[in-house]
Amino acid sequence: MTEPGDFLRRLFAAAVAAANPAVSLARHLPGPPRGRTIVIGAGKAAAAMARAVETAWQGELSGLVVTRYGHGTPTSCIEVVEAAHPVPDAAGEAAARRILDLVAGLTPDDLVLCLISGGGSSLLSLPAPGLTLVDKQAVNRALLKSGAAIGEMNCVRRHLSAIKGGRLAAACHPAKVVTLLISDIPGDDPLDITSGPTIGDPTTCSDALAILAYRRIAVPPAVREHLESGAGETVKPGDPRLGTPDLRMIATPLMALQAAAALAQREGVPAYILGDAIEGEAREVGRVMAGIAKSVSAHGLPFAAPCVLLAGGETTVTVRGQGRGGRNVEFLLALGAALAGHPGVHALAGDTDGVDGIEAIAGAVLAPDTPLRAAARGLSFADALDRNDGHGYFEALGDAVITGPTLTNVNDFRAVLVV
Repeated sequence: MTEPGDFLRRLFAAAVAAANPAVSLARHLPGPPRGRTIVIGAGKAAAAMARAVETAWQGELSGLVVTRYGHGTPTSCIEVVEAAHPVPDAAGEAAARRILDLVAGLTPDDLVLCLISGGGSSLLSLPAPGLTLVDKQAVNRALLKSGAAIGEMNCVRRHLSAIKGGRLAAACHPAKVVTLLISDIPGDDPLDITSGPTIGDPTTCSDALAILAYRRIAVPPAVREHLESGAGETVKPGDPRLGTPDLRMIATPLMALQAAAALAQREGVPAYILGDAIEGEAREVGRVMAGIAKSVSAHGLPFAAPCVLLAGGETTVTVRGQGRGGRNVEFLLALGAALAGHPGVHALAGDTDGVDGIEAIAGAVLAPDTPLRAAARGLSFADALDRNDGHGYFEALGDAVITGPTLTNVNDFRAVLVV
């Protein structure tokens, strides 16, 4: 094994590479139809997925996908539009309208390839009739600050949308729809990847209202009226417009973790995947992982050192401070505080799309000497946690992980190395 920090960075790179659409998308493509082939989609990986389709497809196709600003890539016949994430903007709204226009008037001989990856809930944002983009932006911002789990956020989003919750598939009827997915969701539930634009939704407006009440989120009057009236009900499973859903998962968080584990094993370091769907407050997950690492170091339980502990999923952050952060660096701050410079424990946490929070910083690395180096700069874990300032903390130490847009997204990657 090389230097621990370098080793962890290479594990992260292996995880990201395993989720590259160019690696796995082609084998999931259906055969060409008798009629037209239309490609639509949304998400942080949408542009890379579109390019992979163009490379592998035999025959004519056209279409439009929307991705995050800076995550576009050159394509020849599928248009790529960029929009905002995690709070939607007018570019995403316009792209969603154009996608609905593209699939209007199709026939049973036509095929729609729908390319869906994480981040599309913001990128494919078309307010339901009676609501405005400003309404949706306000709700999105409040949900992001509330600590709501991704399933809760997406339940609310589906019921405020004119395109999610099965509505896009219904608009494609009677054409055949094949949905190719890259999962960023704990448990890989297709309904929660981009809020399920091609999936029948069993949840209700009442469920959305209950989430808003539980999270104590005040919403614009038009939003409350929309939900209380039932006007926001989604397309339900079994709706004839959905046909027989054809969903094909091309990359998942587990696949990424398995790729990292395989690299570690090749380098002689036993690797253990603790889970691919770990949720909860990032700082609480950090404390738990610190406890496991200390047990490994002190008692050889549940695993003997040296080893690397791998985990994925999507944690949350209840924002209290005004710092610059994201859930992965929040996790590392809490991990570091609990480890308190424990010898022999190193860690990396990063978002596989290259953006932790809203900045182009994927995450960071943590080492036993991190607290000493931080103290020399007047920094502490406790203060950074109070301010939710993980990026500021790790940038000052030169320990940020910066990849640039990876053009994929299978959510968080966490690796704790005990030597």
